[in-house]
Amino acid sequence: MDSGTLPAPLPFRADAPWLAPLAGWSDLPFRLLCRELGAAVCCTEMISAKGFIYNSPGTKELLNTLPEDNPLVLQLFGAEAPFMAEAALRLKDRGFVWFDCNMGCSVPKVTRTGAGAAHCRDVDNALRVAEALIGAAGPGRAGFKLRLGWDAATDDTWKTLARELEARGAGWLTLHPRTAKQGFTGQARWQALRELKELVRIPVVASGDLLCAQDGLRCLAETGVDTVMYARGALRDPAIFTAHAQLLHGLEPAKPSASALKARILRHAELARAYSSDRAALLKMRTIVPRYAHDLPGSRALRLAVIACRDWDDFRHALNSCL
Repeated sequence: MDSGTLPAPLPFRADAPWLAPLAGWSDLPFRLLCRELGAAVCCTEMISAKGFIYNSPGTKELLNTLPEDNPLVLQLFGAEAPFMAEAALRLKDRGFVWFDCNMGCSVPKVTRTGAGAAHCRDVDNALRVAEALIGAAGPGRAGFKLRLGWDAATDDTWKTLARELEARGAGWLTLHPRTAKQGFTGQARWQALRELKELVRIPVVASGDLLCAQDGLRCLAETGVDTVMYARGALRDPAIFTAHAQLLHGLEPAKPSASALKARILRHAELARAYSSDRAALLKMRTIVPRYAHDLPGSRALRLAVIACRDWDDFRHALNSCL
């Protein structure tokens, strides 16, 4: 796509749920699977702006995509404005259109560099980074994923960031309404999502405690946000996107079954083998299947069998024996 041509807008609607940028998980095969099941927008795993510039190992694989993998939001993280701008410009040259800046990751290896949720502790630098990304990507083509603040004493930092990011040309905001110190503990403060929606005019995407499609629909109803972003819920069951659509149409989602789970696992394995090496695909399936089978009766036997797989024959035998 010509980077000078305005692309079709991203969908910010209740019937257009997003797949979150899941570090270690939202690779191309998983995104394609989620799209088949109803994800309207997918995000890449978070990518270091500096790591991209310096060709850090593994970064190239995070950029794998296809025309079918569209619309795609590429998530960057970093604490230095020049690297953020340069990375976005180079990525635009490679055809990427939509960008997101991670200002919410609470993992220490990210925050100790001043990136992720550490932006809550230095709003001035956060805005410099934001201006660099927006300037490179173009107004409206960059979003920002936020936390409430660093800790309980600063849990209104999101308000300052939201107003300033909107003023600088942010296209949308995503809020996970917990502090960085909370990580994923406690309860997401959905009331802050409603307050954010009332505070800004740009679209708001909700994140946090959306573990099933019922949570997503309830969040939409309670907060008035434009759409929801499934993260842990999608890892537990990518069919969360199908269930989301069914609930919106007044239908009762199908109950989890062994046959449906088996079909989903086999499709994911097929995609993984198509777009990565056999060994990498098998390792990924060995880690994801236990998540998929978490709530299925008798899942322990499947988890143990899959984790022990040494090749694809073992993998097929495990599925056939346990499902």
